[in-house]
Amino acid sequence: MKAYWLDSMETVSVEQLKKEGVMYEKLDLGNYQPALEQIKKANGYVAQDIVELTPQTPNLDTILAKFDKEHLHTDDEVRFVLDGSGIFDIRSKSDKWMRVEVFRSDYISVPANKHHRFYVMEDKFIRCVRLFKDNTGWTPIYRESREKAVV
Repeated sequence: MKAYWLDSMETVSVEQLKKEGVMYEKLDLGNYQPALEQIKKANGYVAQDIVELTPQTPNLDTILAKFDKEHLHTDDEVRFVLDGSGIFDIRSKSDKWMRVEVFRSDYISVPANKHHRFYVMEDKFIRCVRLFKDNTGWTPIYRESREKAVV
């Protein structure tokens, strides 16, 4: 994992992420399921699946376009990277962007209702485990749409 502030490029520590509600840890790729079971039990996650994005994924650009705009979910966004890499840009409590680059064996949880966006790296490849409290919280709510609705 590599985390830093987008405006200054200064490193963001795991402790700083935690203060923002973002959980991170490195899990053993060879035996990760027991750790995921503990995380599921502690956080009320009831479902688990594996998702993979590759350059060969049909409609990849359309899929990625759903996540590269600032949005939130009403459920935590939980990923454990089995292979490949990705980028989470996450809004801090002070409204600054933190960039978190995740790689093999990285576990990250972006809390519900936290604005963020997601990108794949140049190779457009990531394979990860997702955990869910329920599958209904996965509709992205775009910040721009929310702000227009309030006005």
